[in-house]
Amino acid sequence: MEPSSRLLRVCFRLFVPCTFLLAACLLLSGVASAAPSIALSKKSGPPTSRIKVSGSGFEPNVGVDIFFDTKDKALVVTNGKGEFHDATIHAPRGAHPGEHWVTALERNNDKGAQKPFLVQTNWSQFHFDADGTRLNPYENVLSPKTSGNLDLKWNHSTELWVSSAPAVVNGVVYVGSWDDNVYALYANTGKTLWSYTTGGYVASSPAVVQGVVYVGAGYPDDSLYALEARTGARLWSYRTGDAVFSDPAIVHGVVYVGSVDGTLYALNSRTGAKLWSYTTQGVIDYAPAVSEGNVYVGANYPDNKLYALNATTGKLLWSFAGGANYGMNGPSVANGVVYVGSNDHHLYALNARTGALLWSFTTGDFVVSTPAIAEGVVYFSSWDSNVYAVNARMGTKVWSYTTGGNVGSSPAFANGVVYVGSGDGNVYALNARSGDWLWSYTTGSNNGVYSSPAVANGVVYIGSGDYNVYAFSLGQDQEQTGLAPDFKTLRPNFELKVSKPVATPH
Repeated sequence: MEPSSRLLRVCFRLFVPCTFLLAACLLLSGVASAAPSIALSKKSGPPTSRIKVSGSGFEPNVGVDIFFDTKDKALVVTNGKGEFHDATIHAPRGAHPGEHWVTALERNNDKGAQKPFLVQTNWSQFHFDADGTRLNPYENVLSPKTSGNLDLKWNHSTELWVSSAPAVVNGVVYVGSWDDNVYALYANTGKTLWSYTTGGYVASSPAVVQGVVYVGAGYPDDSLYALEARTGARLWSYRTGDAVFSDPAIVHGVVYVGSVDGTLYALNSRTGAKLWSYTTQGVIDYAPAVSEGNVYVGANYPDNKLYALNATTGKLLWSFAGGANYGMNGPSVANGVVYVGSNDHHLYALNARTGALLWSFTTGDFVVSTPAIAEGVVYFSSWDSNVYAVNARMGTKVWSYTTGGNVGSSPAFANGVVYVGSGDGNVYALNARSGDWLWSYTTGSNNGVYSSPAVANGVVYIGSGDYNVYAFSLGQDQEQTGLAPDFKTLRPNFELKVSKPVATPH
């Protein structure tokens, strides 16, 4: 054998064992070969969102600071594999809408990893959520100090009136029109993502839950639709005995919706199969409210009652009769009390468990709006042209504001401001504490603004009788668009204690 061949064979025999030996040493020493990485339990959510952070690829048994943007929120200790699991932080209350960054950084060096988190609030149902308060508790852009600077962001034209209340979910606005269509519009521009044509006018307000849009259609269609939120493709539909004006409420996989046929339906949200129904002697054309296992719904003429039903079985718990020959409208529920307006010119407050009357407040005309409830005050409107604020516990008037027309729009509350439309064609922003005028916008409608507003991410969305959907903002991009922070600029908080439970070494 040539000397050169022998040398190659010797080198090969030495090289291969050394390679395996090196790999074995790295494994035994617990040194991670991969760069640090983190995973978040959710990619988006409103301010105050609870975020669980897990990491791997860090040094074993070292302290890791977890930052939201540049604020050090938690300190964890990695285990023997250089991992940590489910460290909990919260998005700050003041985090503006847009992209923010979560950073996990080893203490005393620049070794770390980052992931984006989108701060985003969804107004997913007529009531904001199914409980029925029409309150957005997360708004932090619009306030009594800033709402006076609202300006038109965009408007989108339809073929007929828009009395439907918009839903705003994951950057898309969903709204119905009397032109028989459901529209999905980009929240930032108002451009059409998709539209779906039903067989009847759409006065119902869409609800958007887990990627599905639920919305009712009027005569002659008389159906509830479930549409794919991304594409508008029909998933299923359920035909009732008459028009579906009612705004659906979705809780725990069940859709609750009323019909002009006088029946409240509970449907499986995934399949549309009927779970139960309860038939009244009147018309149900407003949104039900679902709270603590019960569903509350008003029946109009000739029944004129508010009903409380078991949400699982549909069993009647109690009913309350308002004024004779006048109907009950859309209820809201908060702190064990049901608040509901009536065409007998009253707002009623009832014990949610028993239906006992707690108090009533008299206005000058029909109360067809659904109340908003916030900070111990009930906000509602009346056909007497007024918006009212009433003490939620006592039923005494806090303030009233007179518009130029009858008010059937249901107020929305967000960060100290009440937003509402009026029959005079205007959209108003009022100081929630004093009732003082902050801002208004005149639409082109001689038919009034009877849509109910949704307020999310610093934008007010509402429909109008002038065949338009409107979006109002502060006239500039309020979204957070900063770059991921440089590791070297992040400063640990040395007063933080190690989060519990500490990852156990392996």
